[in-house]
Amino acid sequence: MDTDLKVRMSPSLALLTLANLTPKEHDVILLNENVDRIDYDFPADLVGITVTVDALPRATEIAEKFRCKGKTVVAGGIHITMCPEKTARFFDSICVGKAEGVWTRMLEDFTSGHLEKIYRDTINSSICSPLYDFKGKNKYIYNNVISTSRGCPYNCDFCYNSNCNMHYVTREIDDVIADIKTINRRHILFIDDNFIGNPVWTEKFLKRIIPMRLKWSAAVTANVTDEMLDLMVESGCQSLFIGFESLNQDSLGAVHKLQNKSENFEILVERLHSRGIMINASIVFGLPNDTEKVFADTLEWCVKNRIETVTAHILTPTPGTKLYDRMLSEGKLTDFDLSHYDTAHVVFKPDGMTSEALLSGYINFYKDLYSFKNIFKRLPLCKKQRVPFLLFNFLYRKFGRFTSAFARIVPLEYMGKIAAELSYKL
Repeated sequence: MDTDLKVRMSPSLALLTLANLTPKEHDVILLNENVDRIDYDFPADLVGITVTVDALPRATEIAEKFRCKGKTVVAGGIHITMCPEKTARFFDSICVGKAEGVWTRMLEDFTSGHLEKIYRDTINSSICSPLYDFKGKNKYIYNNVISTSRGCPYNCDFCYNSNCNMHYVTREIDDVIADIKTINRRHILFIDDNFIGNPVWTEKFLKRIIPMRLKWSAAVTANVTDEMLDLMVESGCQSLFIGFESLNQDSLGAVHKLQNKSENFEILVERLHSRGIMINASIVFGLPNDTEKVFADTLEWCVKNRIETVTAHILTPTPGTKLYDRMLSEGKLTDFDLSHYDTAHVVFKPDGMTSEALLSGYINFYKDLYSFKNIFKRLPLCKKQRVPFLLFNFLYRKFGRFTSAFARIVPLEYMGKIAAELSYKL
C-alpha cells in the first residue's frame, strides 16, 4: 500500500526544530535514515535520536552502536514521551515532552559533564520554528510543512494523545505567519494532529491568512462547523484529512471517539464537496464491534460518497495509550515486537474476526479501493479536484513504485513542485 515515497514525503520537523533550537556555537548534522546512511565513525560529541513507537527497536540498535564507540546518545520524540520509564535504559538521557523547554539545558549539562538521565518539558514552553533552510531539501517531495499546534484536546483511547504526558498547545499566530513567509510558497501543508483543536485560535488564524492567497491542506476532526468551513475555503483550503475512523457508532464509542457522529458523516462529506474541498478519510479496522463485514461496508461507503483518498489503518494499541493498558490487562496482545506497531500489522486478538481475516481484509480493502474501477467511480464531480485526485490515486497509490523509481532520476522536491503547480495552478 505504501512505497518509500511515504517516508520521503517531507523532512522530520522534530529534527529541524532541534537544529533551530541548538545554540550557534554548536555544529549540527541532520540525518534521516530513510534517505541517508549512518556513519557510525562520524566524530560527533553527542548523538540525538527522535523516536516513534515502531522505530524504537531500530533506535536502540543505533544507540548501542554509537555508545560502543564512546558516544553519548540522547533521545526524545513521541514514544519516549509516552513510555519514559521503559525507554530510558536504552539511552544516556531522554527528553519527555517538547524539546523546546529542555534542549538547550541538555546541551549545557552535557558540555559541563552533568547530563541528567531524564529531562521533562514544561507545559507552557513555546513552540520553536523548524530550520527550514537545510541541506538535502531535494530528497523530499514537500518542504512546505508547518505545525500550528502540538497534541489534540481529545483523548481517544487508541491515540497517543490519550497519554498523560501529552499536552495540547497552540503556537503564536505571528510565529506561524513568519514560518509561511520563510517558506515563501503558496502551497502549504499544515501537519497538526487537529488543526481545529482550538476553534477560536483557528478562526483568528484563517482570517489572518486570507490576504496571503494560499493553497493549503490540514487534518481536522469530523465535528468541523459550516462557519469554519466557509473561512477555510475563503483562506484557500484545498483538502482535509478527517478521522472518520469507523461508520459504526458503537465502535467509535468503544474507544471514546465521542466527537464523531457516524450518522452525520454523509452530510459532512456533502458539505465539504459542495465547497470544493477534497477528503482524505482516515479509517481504522479492527475496532470493537467490527466484523468481517466492515471491509465491504466501508468500501461501498467510500465509493458511493466519492471519497478522494483513504488512509486505512489496523487498530494498533500503542504503548502508553488507554487502549494498550486495557488490552494488556485483558490478555489480548499477541505481538510485542514494537516494529510491528505501525498500523499495518495485527498485534492483538480482535473481537469480531480472526487476526488473519483482519490483515487480509485490510490489504484487500486497499487493493479494491485503488482498483481502476473504483478510482474512476470516485472521480470528483468538482472539476478542480480531478487533477490532484488523479495524481494521488495513480502516481502515489496505484503506481507508487514507478513514481519512486522515477524519483531516482528527478529530484523529489522538483516533482513536488510540479504536482502542486498542476493541482492548484499556483
